[in-house]
Amino acid sequence: MAIFCFLVWYYPVGFYRNAEYTDAVHSRGTQTILVIWAAFLFASSFAHMLIAGMDSPEIASSFSNIMFILMYVFCGILAGPAHLPRFWIFMYRVNPLTYMVSSFLSGAIGEAPMHCADNEVLSFAAPAGMTCGEYMQDYISANSGYLLNPGAQGNCNFCTMGNTTEYLESLSIQFGNRWRDFGLLWVYVVVNTIGAIVFYKIFRVPRSKKGTKG
Repeated sequence: MAIFCFLVWYYPVGFYRNAEYTDAVHSRGTQTILVIWAAFLFASSFAHMLIAGMDSPEIASSFSNIMFILMYVFCGILAGPAHLPRFWIFMYRVNPLTYMVSSFLSGAIGEAPMHCADNEVLSFAAPAGMTCGEYMQDYISANSGYLLNPGAQGNCNFCTMGNTTEYLESLSIQFGNRWRDFGLLWVYVVVNTIGAIVFYKIFRVPRSKKGTKG
């Protein structure tokens, strides 16, 4: 969770610029901070649930580490759902970090223009008699990206992405689902809290004896 401590500090410095393009600095800033807060609540409630259900704090800590490693692996950061083996796709769907990452990235970087660095620009030649814009018109309409020199003939310079929403969609993240994903993260917080109470009741509260021997 140390990454979220860094983001709490970094957010006012950089991420607010992305929200300026949609005139939603305050709402998206609030959403991003709420996601970070919910992430800490999830980690805390998950730890309490494990500790309440296990005799040894050391075992609970080890199991927690294993679970968080699995959640990180299958949340879409290392590999999106399109690249996961079909057997493991359920780990992506039931993973709380999937919805945390989706909501956080949507609010932080969604709906903002993107610009390729010099080493990211693709260069190719357009057919004779056609401008770069005419040659790439159908492709850009069906996919994404933009031309740096649409009116040129011959050598064309093309950037594969022109908007951060296009980047998010390549990760199977929909900008319009940011509040839904935030709500789903709270479902896991509630489940962890209920689980901690139930496990504490079962494993920690001494059972009363109905009778005593005289």
